[in-house]
Amino acid sequence: MRIGLQIPNFTLGVPDDQLFGAVTELAGAAEGSGFDSVWVMDHFYQLPPLGGPSQPMLEAYTLLGGLAARTNRVRLGTLVTGVTYRNPALLAKIVTTLDVISAGRAILGIGAAWYDVEHEGLGVAFPPVAERMDRLEEAVQICRSMFREELPTFEGRYYQVHEARNLPRPVQPGGPPILIGGGGEKRTLRLVARYADFCNITGGVDTIRHKVGVLREHCEAVGRDPATVTVSVLSTLVLTDSAEETKGTWELLRGAAGDAADSFTVGQEDEVVAHVEELAAAGVDYFIFNMPTSGADAVRRAGELLAPL
Repeated sequence: MRIGLQIPNFTLGVPDDQLFGAVTELAGAAEGSGFDSVWVMDHFYQLPPLGGPSQPMLEAYTLLGGLAARTNRVRLGTLVTGVTYRNPALLAKIVTTLDVISAGRAILGIGAAWYDVEHEGLGVAFPPVAERMDRLEEAVQICRSMFREELPTFEGRYYQVHEARNLPRPVQPGGPPILIGGGGEKRTLRLVARYADFCNITGGVDTIRHKVGVLREHCEAVGRDPATVTVSVLSTLVLTDSAEETKGTWELLRGAAGDAADSFTVGQEDEVVAHVEELAAAGVDYFIFNMPTSGADAVRRAGELLAPL
């Protein structure tokens, strides 16, 4: 089973000058215990469920470059870059540089963006959702062409490149895999079928099974083998040590997250394994977990439990 660790928050109880070391410790624990990848959120402000804009948030690609130099095996990516944040040709250059630094371990995660507060705060344009989806479709085409072609040219409504040079070339043949985040059935999953190597969705087992079915329909419509798309799911993981702790954790999470708590993975080790296997039966190939309240020891425990499955 392939598993990834998303590091979603940087409120780690250390001074700022020790923050990168604390993040590196988490990444090292993931790598050493069998995780296949390490991911960070690409946000300028922390999200409300994790404390909001008053909490620290490191810039994603600077951080990933640092982690590339401190790790040896895990793949590295954002879950996910907002299409509004960077010109797509610049993004392709950034991810190519990450691929070079990491000797071929970069993944490009990208989505349509949604967090309006950080856009407003930093003066980044936040167009309506239909335009953001159009921009996403253009951006993935530009990134893919810059990964694969020597001098690509693209003329879109929002983005254009002319004989775009991308040197050095990516280390991975064909360039870093492209992951599109989101489960929108009409546009997002259709874009996955046309352009992406990975999709990333969230939800309970029934939701995941339905989304996988929709993705397969889109693949069939464009003549693509659905098996060539890796289906990943993002879930918050909490490993507990007793039935009482499990019950209390669920009550807390449902009170805070409502229906969204259905996408969490909570329980003692056997319960977590059973839930992961149920998701795998629903069509999930790749599991990405965040553990926002856990330290390196819990990350190692998760890796040692799930990676061998």
